[in-house]
Amino acid sequence: MPETLIRPAREADLAALERRLPTGRNRYHDARYARQIAGRGTYLLAFVGGEPVGHASLLWDGGHAEPVRARFPGCPEINALAVATAWQSQGIGTALIRAAETLATQRGCRQIGLGVDDGNPRAAALYLRLGYRETDLHYMDFYHYTDETGRHEVADPCRFLIKQLA
Repeated sequence: MPETLIRPAREADLAALERRLPTGRNRYHDARYARQIAGRGTYLLAFVGGEPVGHASLLWDGGHAEPVRARFPGCPEINALAVATAWQSQGIGTALIRAAETLATQRGCRQIGLGVDDGNPRAAALYLRLGYRETDLHYMDFYHYTDETGRHEVADPCRFLIKQLA
């Protein structure tokens, strides 16, 4: 694994994040940082050589999707985990997950969860290898994005995985 620094986002990181991992009109980095400033999350960033190469949003107030919040109230969720294509399969996603788990443990959380898209077996295999377990909760992850053709509504079938923390 390349020498990787994982830390919470700073306002000064947002422009570099947008250049390196663009979200365009959606301004997702800004929204995740705003959640962090409000105390409802921690937006973890991965840096290699001073450049952002990945991110994960740790949601302190429970899962992103309503079925997750209903079934696992208050369970922090790792959300929006992404690593730049050129840096995938080099341990950066694992480092982000481990950093999120450490923060959750420091806050006294006994478990942490994450959703995985049913169409992403590679991510599911990583999470299971890292100790996450199936919960039998299947749900639709609803979100939207905006591009040059307009606003698009998306519904992805997902399942929720949980890991017990020490």
